[in-house]
Amino acid sequence: MAHIDYYLGTISPWCYLAGDRLERIAARHGAQITYRPLDLLQLFDRTGGVRPAQRHASRMDYRNQELPRWADHLGMPLTLKPAHWPVNMAPSSYAIIAAQEAGGGDLGGLVQGFLRAVWAENRDISDDAVIRDILGAHGFDPALADKGLFVGAETYGRNLEQAVAAGAFGAPFYIVRETDQRFWGQDRLDFLDRHLATL
Repeated sequence: MAHIDYYLGTISPWCYLAGDRLERIAARHGAQITYRPLDLLQLFDRTGGVRPAQRHASRMDYRNQELPRWADHLGMPLTLKPAHWPVNMAPSSYAIIAAQEAGGGDLGGLVQGFLRAVWAENRDISDDAVIRDILGAHGFDPALADKGLFVGAETYGRNLEQAVAAGAFGAPFYIVRETDQRFWGQDRLDFLDRHLATL
């Protein structure tokens, strides 16, 4: 069985646009996914990237054209300038880490729920009530928002270190453990699909 490490940021529009394609690809190939939320801005700092606020205007202008193009292509709603962005990624990331540990719900749906909340619903995913609501909506105990915060913080930091060591530098970033094949971006999911078919 192939194993995919999925490095993600809960405020990334590109992670949002991935939708549920990773989960469908993994199911088709019998692959397992480990979700590794991390501090995406620190990942940029550590690997030579540039935070959005510091990027040249031409890069941001292009981003503002490309995001709606992809959203239209994928048939997904998108708010180009969300009411709550950027926002602290840690609380939602801790919730994903706790839910992954607890099991019993729809983990892929939970990840997508946080991303959709930012990019389609104008919700604040650092707000405890929002986190509890999204946890509950995907079959998890809303109380996970308050449980395992120390472990969540520890794992969140470790995910960043593991991402850097594994060669990840952005999000979404997918690494197939067995082959060390790396795929950066939601527009590389077709290549991931094709690679898994060879295993």
